[in-house]
Amino acid sequence: MEKPIVFLIGKPGSGKGTQAHLLSKVTGWPVVGTSSGLREIVAEGGFVGRKLKETMDAGLLTPYWFAAYVYLKTLFSIPEGGNLIFDGASRTLPEAEIVTESLKWLGKPFHIFYLHVPDEEVHKRISLRKEKENHRDDHVVDKRLEEYYASTKEAIEFYRKIGVLTEIDGHRPRDIIADEIRRILNV
Repeated sequence: MEKPIVFLIGKPGSGKGTQAHLLSKVTGWPVVGTSSGLREIVAEGGFVGRKLKETMDAGLLTPYWFAAYVYLKTLFSIPEGGNLIFDGASRTLPEAEIVTESLKWLGKPFHIFYLHVPDEEVHKRISLRKEKENHRDDHVVDKRLEEYYASTKEAIEFYRKIGVLTEIDGHRPRDIIADEIRRILNV
């Protein structure tokens, strides 16, 4: 049986990147994130790169069609039989619909893991991450949470309704979470 393409979604600081990399170590599947693709566009400069940088620096979600462009470009580049782990992709309802339709068209199974953590934990984790890694957009955590509540909850409910979502308690030790994800995926 073909293994599903994996998506990890959740609030900022919920552990998506950590879990993506832990799963990748076990499976060998590459980890891709819309954020990294968007950062590449910012690094290229130009009008679009500057506009994108303004949006990201303000803590706003990029327009769904921009995130979808990065996602589809990545998806369509994987070889037949290849697999991916998407870190933080598909955060809005229109993106969720594009993910669903594109993977259905390709005949690829997929699974969404929603890492749920309380807002207080998000603030704590992002403060620690800011000290260690100096993420560029961690200073706008409240704005990012506001965007999450305005946009991502709809996508989560959509995935739940179509039966491809597993909610994971992300407020536990990372190895326990990783074990649960691997068990569900049977890897």
